[in-house]
Amino acid sequence: MVRIIVVWVILALLAACHRTPDEQRIRESIGAMQKAIEGGQPRDFMSYIAKDFIGNDGTVDRDGLANILRVEVLRNEKAGATLGPINVDLQGDRAIVHVTATLTGGSGGLLPERGSIYAITSGWRREGNEWRCYNATWEQKL
Repeated sequence: MVRIIVVWVILALLAACHRTPDEQRIRESIGAMQKAIEGGQPRDFMSYIAKDFIGNDGTVDRDGLANILRVEVLRNEKAGATLGPINVDLQGDRAIVHVTATLTGGSGGLLPERGSIYAITSGWRREGNEWRCYNATWEQKL
């Protein structure tokens, strides 16, 4: 009986020590943000954005980003976001992420009516147990 208890305690300790690596957690957050855009859910996207977010060298704050997303949701019946490779450079409790995103929108037909490719660099930081994007720059490439 004592052996069984010891085995259960060891298993519980191992389970408690296991945690998702930070890089994977950031990638999962970006994936959830992608799904939020495609699902027309700007509020879900914004849950990954820090309260003090600054974008494009101070020209966009958190509220401005939320407004941009709402306009795009209203403008497009169907929005798409296809991400290229995600490069995560961890630096302790912060990370720099580089990704190329192809954003499309339109009335929901087979082919999108609009599309653009952006190079995005974003800064992330750990806030408690979560990772939040606190700054970003994006440049249209096509």
